[in-house]
Amino acid sequence: MALDLTIAIPVRNEAANLPRCLEAIGQGFARRVVVIDSSSSDATPQIAREQGADLIDFEWNGQFPKKRNWFLRNHPPDTQWILFLDADEILTPAFKEEAAAKLGNPGHSVGFWLSYNIYFLGQPLKGGYPLRKLALFRVGAGEYERIEEERWSRLDMEIHEHPVLDGSLGLIRSRIDHRDLRGLEHWAVKHAAYADWEARRYLARSAEGKPADWTLPQKIKYRLMDTPLLPVCFFFGCYFLMLGFRDGRRGLAWAILKAGYFAQVYARIQELKTEREPANG
Repeated sequence: MALDLTIAIPVRNEAANLPRCLEAIGQGFARRVVVIDSSSSDATPQIAREQGADLIDFEWNGQFPKKRNWFLRNHPPDTQWILFLDADEILTPAFKEEAAAKLGNPGHSVGFWLSYNIYFLGQPLKGGYPLRKLALFRVGAGEYERIEEERWSRLDMEIHEHPVLDGSLGLIRSRIDHRDLRGLEHWAVKHAAYADWEARRYLARSAEGKPADWTLPQKIKYRLMDTPLLPVCFFFGCYFLMLGFRDGRRGLAWAILKAGYFAQVYARIQELKTEREPANG
């Protein structure tokens, strides 16, 4: 019997990744699979329909809510649970088995932290910072944190926001495979947009004060965001403390690549500060 679960997949031009994502979900695992599409110009909508997913069109108006919260508010699932899955995330048999057991007997948990295998240069990483997301939760238990970004955001979906839930949280240890088939060029373009978002959010947050419901990693990251120490700390933690060296050259390249992203965030913060300063002379 299918789980009382809706799997929602927010997409835009994901024709390369979506077929494998939907195939891994398979028939009979979840009651409903929904693809939330932002005006894709490739074959994404056709792939979703052909593989039996429900297709919902989304066009962001530049204001709150963004894609995931918009779905929760305007198309509330009629299932007990909701799992937000990216198109480059592949459900493994072990994850599906553990998720079925946990959702069948959730105890007091209203949501579950999920773990991921990060694929880099064709193979899963053994070390480095673990990727965890709070992406599976009870419908009605909460929604993604609200960030007032109408004046500066260009991204139509919640990126680094997390759900703010009313209740205790559990953990599913079996991992989902995170494997993007679009390559490093796409990764670089995507993370350039993320870096701009991170920098603008940091400056907005500095003016508004620190929210009380941030996770510990968020608090640490934003404490270091306006210093050159963040990329250094990330590299040291990723490569040494989190055993990234176990992956050899791939681990070193990954740690450098991610540290470079945080260096880009820092530089973008300084650039935006300069742009906002009154012109001299």
